[in-house]
Formats: sequence, C-alpha cells, structure tokens
Amino acid sequence: FFDLRKEFKKCCPGSPDIDKLDVATMTEYLNFEKSSSVSRYGASQVEDMGNIILAMISEPYNHRFSDPERVNYKFESGTCSKMELIDDNTVVRARGLPWQSSDQDIARFFKGLNIAKGGAALCLNAQGRRNGEALVRFVSEEHRDLALQRHKHHMGTRYIEVYKATGEDFLKIAGGTSNEVAQFLSKENQVIVRMRGLPFTATAEEVVAFFGQHCPITGGKEGILFVTYPDGRPTGDAFVLFACEEYAQNALRKHKDLLGKRYIELFRSTAAEVQQVLNRFSSAPLIPLPTPPIIPVLPQQFVPPTNVRDCIRLRGLPYAATIEDILDFLGEFATDIRTHGVHMVLNHQGRPSGDAFIQMKSADRAFMAAQKCHKKNMKDRYVEVFQCSAEEMNFVLMGGTLNRNGLSPPPCKLPCLSPPSYTFPAPAAVIPTEAAIYQPSVILNPRALQPSTAYYPAGTQLFMNYTAYYPSMQPRMDLYTQMTRPGLYPKNGFVFKGPSS
Repeated sequence: FFDLRKEFKKCCPGSPDIDKLDVATMTEYLNFEKSSSVSRYGASQVEDMGNIILAMISEPYNHRFSDPERVNYKFESGTCSKMELIDDNTVVRARGLPWQSSDQDIARFFKGLNIAKGGAALCLNAQGRRNGEALVRFVSEEHRDLALQRHKHHMGTRYIEVYKATGEDFLKIAGGTSNEVAQFLSKENQVIVRMRGLPFTATAEEVVAFFGQHCPITGGKEGILFVTYPDGRPTGDAFVLFACEEYAQNALRKHKDLLGKRYIELFRSTAAEVQQVLNRFSSAPLIPLPTPPIIPVLPQQFVPPTNVRDCIRLRGLPYAATIEDILDFLGEFATDIRTHGVHMVLNHQGRPSGDAFIQMKSADRAFMAAQKCHKKNMKDRYVEVFQCSAEEMNFVLMGGTLNRNGLSPPPCKLPCLSPPSYTFPAPAAVIPTEAAIYQPSVILNPRALQPSTAYYPAGTQLFMNYTAYYPSMQPRMDLYTQMTRPGLYPKNGFVFKGPSS
C-alpha cells in the first residue's frame, strides 16, 4: 500500500508536516473544492483522495508511486536472545486479553501492522498461567505508534488496553539463552501446543501415542520438549510441535483426554511462552545454599526488636496511590516514619494490592497514627489503618496473610514433609568485603544457617505470594523509601523482591 500523506509530502515538499496532513489539508493545498456532503462523508473522502492522486501524477507534479509499503500476510514465530538489543520505541504492552488467546489472536488484533518475528510474548503469572497481558514488538516506531491508537479496541467482547513498554520488558518475557530451547524452536513455521498435567513418569513414546496418527508430532520424539526442575525432576509440563494448523487443531480437540490416569490440559502456545516457562522452572530456588555467617561489626542497639508494635498497616489504598499520597494521608505522622520505612505491597501480577506497611519511630506514634487515620479518606476511598509489629509486617511481605485469626505463614515458611536429600558443610565465619554497603540490620541480624541437612521444597513453595518494592521517588521521598538487593529476606524493614511474573 501507499501512505498518501508520505507520498504527498514527497510530491509537495512545501506542504505541512506529515502528522498535520489530512485529506482536507491536501485538497486545500492543491486549491481543490472540498466536498461538503455530510450524509456522504465516507464517499466524499474517497472522491477527494482520488482527485488528489490524479493531481499528483499529472502536470506539473508528475509524481510516481514507486516504493510501496508492505504488510506481513501472517505472523512469524521465532526465538529471541537475551543479548539482543531491542529499541524501546518498538514495544507495547497489551492488557485485558482473554486467557485462551494466542499469538495469532494478538497478530489479528494488530492486523495491518508489522509485528517483528517472534514479537508476540504472552505473560505468565507466578503459577505459570497466563495473566491476560502480552508484550508486542513491532518492526518500527511508526508501527508502534499506530498500535497505541488501538487502545481500548475490542478482541471479541473484551476491550484491550495498549500502553508503551520497553525493550527490557520484552526481553524479561521472551528472552532466553537455553541451547535446548533454541534447538527445539529452530524448526520454523511450526505450531506449538503446551501440555499440562502430565504424569511425572510420562515418556516421549506415550506422548506420541496420545496424539496418534491424526495429529502427528513434527519429528516424532524430537518434537517434544519436557519441562523439568533444575534437579531434573519433571514438572508435568511439555511443549509439542505440529507442522500445520490442521494438525494443531486436531491435537487441541484432545483437551482433557486421559494419559494414564490423568487428564491432560492442552493450550496453543508461543515461542516466548516456551522461553518463559523454561526460564521460570530453571531459575535458582528461593531457598539458597547457606552462606558463611557474618561477624557483627556495628553496635547492637541499632537493631529494633521485631516484637514491638511500632508499625502500621494501611489497607484499602487506591491502586493508583503513590508514596506522596500516603505521606499526605498520614499528615502530621509523616514526620514519624523511619528512614526507608514505607513498604508498598504488590500482588502476583506485579500490580498494587491496595496494602502498604509503614515503620514508625515508636509504638506510641504508631498507635496514635492508627487511631487518628483509621477510615480516613484517600481520594474516593476510606483506608483502614491498623497497628502491627515488624514481625507481622515481614510475614505479609514474604507472602503470608494477616487476618483476625492470626498469621498464616508464607509458602517459604510452610513445613516440608519430604525426606532430606542435600547436606551442606558448616563454613567458617567471614567478614564480606562488601559489608560497607549493607544496611545495619542485615549485618547485625544474619539469616540463621540451615541445619546440616536440608532439602528443596516442592515447586509451589519456591515462590512468594507477594512482591514488595520501593518505587523511586523525588528527593523528598528518599527519606522514606529504598530499593533492596534481590535475595534478601525481609528483616527489620528489608524486603525480599520475589521473582517477577
């Protein structure tokens, strides 16, 4: 196709900028009489465009339409390396997708725009299920800008939100470096189907037999990729390649058919989802190997006790609430907040949960803040304020729940009934060279060593239910907020940043 505005700018360099050109401007520039029929608006626009084109190819312009722009007929799947450089101005985030939507559905939603090869990446939540979001990478900034204009257009009965995103966001979802994955996805133009709920003893031969002759797997056993934990245990997931759409549709009809004594869930998948699932299950476990104990080098009085109720919990915050909003909400009590003492809580999808924890300078000030601010309005919502301890705060930030019945521990604190299988020697105490950059509470309260015999819990116990973070704020906010190093458990105001979804 030809973009009439671009061609007109080439033909008439003295005309207004491309972003200001429309049919009315072009007809006015050529001194044409514009059709004014409101009832025939669409037909009038087409008629005016035809007259503009006729004028451009005639004397005195003699313009030639010689370099058409092309729209890809179909979306091409492919892989993306974590080392690849991606322009931030080519990526968007689509939100509100139906959970069963595929990369082809996303391509149809952005029909007329060129998505880069392998540029549709569906996002997964902490449980490995789709969360209704996708990162989409386009071939150019121009196509990205046109994609943003489809904000709140519909896919089926749902409207889709479209926002700007970054290349880093895309690489977090679609990037991968596994040779096994690269080899599996090296066959182009294949349709990928994800299997979930496989028996842990399932073999490639059983998977081939499950699909049968009506939907043969590409390459037989070579077209199957089983997902495993780092120690080699199967997760019950697998990805399968099919040569064409017909075979894939036949395969999807076997959704919830039995393999052995288990029913198998089948979903259409993407190369980005393969990378994402493999990255998730092959990532380092939440419970790391024990590190050498750290010798205290600062006075012990800097560490606040965890059983003192010197914290407050805000519940029911507007999802758009910022640190500034919280400080305004607390009013006179904002001056009683400890340094780095504001903790915003996020849910599984990385969005605000409506909760926040504040560390106050004393239990008395925490009590007064809870009394004065309870059910006070922030914007259009009333916010509940409760006094609590640092221990209770840490439980929630690590993924536990705090309710009237007491504390429900986070997943990483649940008792594990598996037999022990790993042993670790007790290392000698050392003072780390980077001790100067640690906060006092980290140095003074090192995490207790694991017993000499330890083991990794099941996969469902490896990830936190909540993710807490400290957003970057203006200089005034730096008094109250901080970023913590990934991998630290929350202790006296420090927050673990769990795996992103």
